[in-house]
Amino acid sequence: MLRFLRWAALLVGALGSSVAFAQGANRPTSPINGADTVWVLISAGLVMLMTPGLAFFYGGMVRQKNVLTTLLQSFICLGVISVQWMLFGYSLVFSSGNGFIGGLGHLGLAGIPLNGATTYAPTIPALVFVLYQMMFAVITPALISGAFAERVKFSAYLLFVIAWATFIYDPIAHWFWGAGGWLGAMGALDFAGGSVIHISSGISALVFVLVIGRRIGYPDEEMRPHDLPLTLIGTGLLWFGWFGFNGGSALSIGPVAAVAVMNTHLAAAAGALVWMAVEWRKQGQPTALGIASGAVAGLATVTQGAGYIAPFAALVFGVCGGLACYSAVLLKVRLKYDDALDTFGVHGVGGIIGALLTGLFASSAINAAGRNGLFNGNPSQLLIQATGVVATAAYAALGTWILLKVIDAMVGLRVSPADELAGLDVSQHGEMAYHGP
Repeated sequence: MLRFLRWAALLVGALGSSVAFAQGANRPTSPINGADTVWVLISAGLVMLMTPGLAFFYGGMVRQKNVLTTLLQSFICLGVISVQWMLFGYSLVFSSGNGFIGGLGHLGLAGIPLNGATTYAPTIPALVFVLYQMMFAVITPALISGAFAERVKFSAYLLFVIAWATFIYDPIAHWFWGAGGWLGAMGALDFAGGSVIHISSGISALVFVLVIGRRIGYPDEEMRPHDLPLTLIGTGLLWFGWFGFNGGSALSIGPVAAVAVMNTHLAAAAGALVWMAVEWRKQGQPTALGIASGAVAGLATVTQGAGYIAPFAALVFGVCGGLACYSAVLLKVRLKYDDALDTFGVHGVGGIIGALLTGLFASSAINAAGRNGLFNGNPSQLLIQATGVVATAAYAALGTWILLKVIDAMVGLRVSPADELAGLDVSQHGEMAYHGP
């Protein structure tokens, strides 16, 4: 009897398992892919880390009396732009609108499916896509802060980053990435923000320093970085985070993500080595600041094409970016405009070079979602990329100039001479980075 009951239990269990399996087989499968979701979530975290990394990178290069302010100008974007993005920034970029700007259909993230995907990234939850793109919006205005370091009111800076994100970043991002954006419809390629992020911020940085003027004592007074180890830590965090910046832009885990990560690393390495070699030959010594700047130049240059090019081309991007950005920094010295931390020289120039090189090296064999460049039989792509460069630079320049004039009339852009000489840490925040004898 006991044996009979045991066999009956086994039979019922087997039948139940078969029914459950059959029901599972007939259930529609979710398009959400767990591996893709994890990859983009990790990438979002990596890109978030880049903003504190940028703070350290910039913070080490300023004078001691301004280090806290410089750090805060990056950190505060994590708060301000995250809220802006949730309330209306995402909608202006990715909601249905026209060729110039998105609509208001996703104000406050209304209409974003909490349990489903978006057409922009069908294999990950919609909120993961929103979060990932938020981190791009956060770091972009923070990049600009390096140009006007040590002389801007914190209140004016807050107004600027909100206005700039809304009226400059959001429209340009829509042009390239939003549904119906006119440059995207034309076929312009920007894999992870070479134009959207680096050209827009670099050109805006140049306009900002021309409007606000030079620091007191520049260029006659020596203004050495106060803590280069801090800058090297920031460089390492940026390099690490850039794997998510570029690799995550594939929006899935697979060959395109793999090639983007590899290209990111190779371009950074080539940029660092080239800057070091040129500086060594010209000045007789390699410097830590030069090697760090070369790595970031390579990273900024490859961003536009990271997911569209072969690894060997990434080396070309890094070499060209390192040479061009080094030359731009030397030009700054000759022309005596005060781009304090070389935002235009590294990000603006690197972004422009990367956009044009993408028009040469892009290959649809690497990424079927892309297009071929000139070297792969499509010469028109170079013209399209150049159109994107000109449009981005012109709009960012004019728009930034208008915003600065309005903000200057409202609250004033620059601190007083006395506050600038005392240092912004004390005059703007009542704090000091370092205490002691």
